This record gives sequence, C-alpha cells and structure tokens, in this order.
Amino acid sequence: MTRTVVVTGATSGIGRAAAREFAGRGDRLVLAARSSETLAEVRRECADAGAAEVRTVPTDVTEPGALDALAAEVDRIDVWVHTAAVMAYGRFEEIPAEVFDQVVRTDLLGSAGVARVALRHFKETGAGTLILTGSVLGHITAPYMSGYVTSKWGLQGLARALQQESRDLPGVNVCLVTPGSVDTPVYQQAANYVGRIGRPPLPITTPERVARAIAHCADRPRREISVGPVNLLMRVGFTALPAVYDVLVGPLMRLGGLTGRPVPPTEGVVFAPNPAGEATRGGWLPDVSRAVRSAVGATAAAGSAMRRRLG
Repeated sequence: MTRTVVVTGATSGIGRAAAREFAGRGDRLVLAARSSETLAEVRRECADAGAAEVRTVPTDVTEPGALDALAAEVDRIDVWVHTAAVMAYGRFEEIPAEVFDQVVRTDLLGSAGVARVALRHFKETGAGTLILTGSVLGHITAPYMSGYVTSKWGLQGLARALQQESRDLPGVNVCLVTPGSVDTPVYQQAANYVGRIGRPPLPITTPERVARAIAHCADRPRREISVGPVNLLMRVGFTALPAVYDVLVGPLMRLGGLTGRPVPPTEGVVFAPNPAGEATRGGWLPDVSRAVRSAVGATAAAGSAMRRRLG
C-alpha cells in the first residue's frame, strides 16, 4: 500500500534526505518548508527518485494557522515527519531575546503545533505515525546553544508525554529520532553571536543515515531511535559525572563545535529562509556517493577517448 508522507522542514538537511528516502520507496509525498523556490528543487529530486506523487506546500510552522492549512491540503496522512529547526550560537545573555524566542518558537512550539494537527488527524482516521526529530542535546547540554538545547529538552518531554497519552490509541504512534552531530547546513545557517561559525563536533553522521532511521520508524514505530556512535557515551558522562562533564564541555565545544572562521553578528535563517544555503549536506563530510559517480564518469570518459584513439 502506498503511504502518504508529510515532511515539514523538507528543503534542507535531514528533512531533505528523509523526503528522498521516502520517495525511493514509492510513497506519495507532501513537502513543506518556508522556501517555495527550494521546495521546487526537492520536488524534482523526489520525482526522479521514484515518488508516486509529490506535492509542495510552502509553510512556516511558526505562523498561526499554517499547519492547519497544510493538513487541509491532504485527504489522508499516514506518516508525518517533522524536521524543521533553526539554531543560534552565542552566550545566552548576548543572543537577542527575539532571536532566542524565535528559536524556541520554531524548534519546540513548531513541533508542538505539528503534533497537535497530526494527532488530531490520526485520531479521526484511526491510524498514523508522527516522527519528531530530536537531538542528543535533548539529553545533554552544551554552551553557546542555549535556545536549541532548551527546545530539544522540551521536545524530549513533549514526545514522552504524547507517547503516554497515545497508549489507548493502538493505531497511533509517536516516535522520536535523536541524532548526534549530522552533516547538514544548519550550522552555517545559524544565527551567530559568538563570532565563529559553528560546526558539528566529531564524530559526524550523514543525514542519509538519519533519514533511514526515520523511514525505519515509519515501517516499525519505536519510541526513540538514537543515531550517532557516541550519543550514549555523552549521556552517561553527563549523568554520571556531571562535574567532570561541565569542566570539559566548554573547551571541547570551543575546539570541536566552532570553526576558526570569523562571522559578524547575524540572525542567520532564524526569521527567514536562505535558499542559497539550503542543501542536504553541509560539506562537513566527503560525499562518497558523489565521488564514486564522478570517478565512474571520469573512467567512462577516459574509456570512450581511448576507444576513439584505437578506432
């Protein structure tokens, strides 16, 4: 049976990778994000990947009524994947209040809005799976990312409460996918008041791997899936050795979580999208598949040239 999958935050990073993953499975897709320009690009990617149908609905999850309008565009929703998020770097007191508030509004209240609309739809139809994208920073903390950390801790609690409340709805599932560092553009696109461009600390996971975990939740719902080789280690250190963790996390964040590239104070994409910066990968890892395709293409071209010479 072909499913209808809604993806909010579909134009960049994990959301874009998830859209392509579901497209490759032949699902019908409804893609939502702020940039209509980038949505058109992702629509073409998903159509080429094999999606049964692709629709796009420009949507800002922080706008009143936007999510209701999105749901009204779809007759039936089998899976709703929510990945939309923004980020701001800086000491808490140096991040403008309106920027901090918008990060929380997008990352936490936007997720709550999606859950409210999706669960209402699922209760009416008797079935459906909501997949929220959390973060290892919903279990631990890091300096210079207070708005994002606040949102992800809140999302962790929200997901747990929704799972408890859905126990009497056997066809309705609420899942949380919790990645660690991921190779996406969110770090370069972030608001920044710390003076150095952010980066994902090592080790870094690909957005495609997180997308596969999301698709696995759609196939076989689970309460939470952690994606990242050191997520558990960080959680244990944070809980079992809090004093040691707090001594180390600041220097490690400055060393591994910030680049040496300077950046002036900026709101990033907190209030408005930047289509030029939207992509699946952030460039923090080599794109092996692209490298392989380039190598195959170069080999084929060399072979053709050789055959022409011999001919």
